Amino acid sequence: MSGLHELTAVQLLEGYRTRAFSPVEVAASVMQRIEERNPQLNAFNLVSNHVNEEAKASEARWLSGMPKGLLDGVPVSIKDIILTRGWPTLRGSKTVDPKGPWNDDAPVTARLREHGALLLGKTTTPEFGWKGVTDSPLTGITRNPWNPAKTPGGSSGGAAAAVAAGMGPLAVGTDGGGSIRIPCSFTGLFGIKASFGRVPAWPLSPFGTVAHVGPITKSTADAALMLNVLAQPDARDWHALPYEPRDYRAGLEDGIRDLRIAYSSNLGYADVDPEVAGIVRSAIGVFTDLGARVEERHPGFENAGPIFQTHWFSGAAALIRTVKDTKPVDRGLLEVAAQGAKIGAAELMDAQMKRAALGLHMNLFHRDYDLLVTPTLAVAAFDVGQETPVKGRWTDWTPFTYPFNLTGQPAASIPCGFTKGGLPVGLQIVGPRFADALVLRAARAFEIVRPVKLPDLARLAP
Repeated sequence: MSGLHELTAVQLLEGYRTRAFSPVEVAASVMQRIEERNPQLNAFNLVSNHVNEEAKASEARWLSGMPKGLLDGVPVSIKDIILTRGWPTLRGSKTVDPKGPWNDDAPVTARLREHGALLLGKTTTPEFGWKGVTDSPLTGITRNPWNPAKTPGGSSGGAAAAVAAGMGPLAVGTDGGGSIRIPCSFTGLFGIKASFGRVPAWPLSPFGTVAHVGPITKSTADAALMLNVLAQPDARDWHALPYEPRDYRAGLEDGIRDLRIAYSSNLGYADVDPEVAGIVRSAIGVFTDLGARVEERHPGFENAGPIFQTHWFSGAAALIRTVKDTKPVDRGLLEVAAQGAKIGAAELMDAQMKRAALGLHMNLFHRDYDLLVTPTLAVAAFDVGQETPVKGRWTDWTPFTYPFNLTGQPAASIPCGFTKGGLPVGLQIVGPRFADALVLRAARAFEIVRPVKLPDLARLAP
């Protein structure tokens, strides 16, 4: 039973159904994995001491033939940005009082409990999720299971490191500028930022309506299953889309024959590492081989960085105004907040108008193309302890992710190859707004040809 931590959620549920193994055995395997690997990777900043008793309750339900919901007995971790009743949500910050009170579950946490998931604990994040790597004044540096000297990305870096290292098959992440897709690209996992409002969120992120909540998984089938749970309605999110009672697993295997796919190597303006660009370009042929009509075509919008930074930096300024003591706060966050404090109402309104124009532009683009495919990131994972391997801020190496936070479109990252140094590279699949199922279907078609691979941690010292 020592390999149970390697299984996907779908495989675990099948094992419970056939009684090949039990939630108790799975919980023991995953908790042992956390004990072995978390000291090295620093993916969890809180580990539950109730997993075993919850697993026993799940086992009893399965034995009685009455499982509770879609994820009964499946271990899941929660990013430490997301409220979880009874546990502190510290957001990677020393400025948050761990005493709480902590009486509320966020919508996604509540849905996971209702469906019987085993909540493993809270995963690490940069302070308030502000950047694309995972280190913070509170929890220190989180490391990449493929190479602990490298970052797993962020801001959901702890979530991705946990899944890639076998410390639970599912993780909840957030994505305000790429924070699900960035760590999935760096750690070789699948993750999707569904259409804005598809997954209810509460309270609203301090960074506003660019922020999403979603799954980080080992497979597209696991993500579809998890989305079935996370997308269920919650009245506390007034931005939420009308609930669509569908099964995202339906049609997942239908393939992509005759889909019109635009491939953009750099969005027309981004500076991409040549090795990353070459790996993604070589993977594009998979879509053609599967019967899609692929055309190299940039979407035709200008660099969206200034629009995004106006939204993000002003959000950081508003956030910092709520923090009483900024002495232990990440210096980079303070710098960004200081820039944001200089943004006036007219400049912010102008950025909002430009954001609307970008959304309209992509709506029109998708009249001609069902999907847009790009690299997920401009670089592969770089050394820990730095915000960026290039000049500027984290937004300078994530040019492919944040435009689609501005537009609210569904966007997923799926691994498509490895660098010569053995680091994963992600491919991004973007769909029209509300076409979440189509993005999942295209990712699944690609995954059949290029299955997700996980790191061999046996070569790394526990």
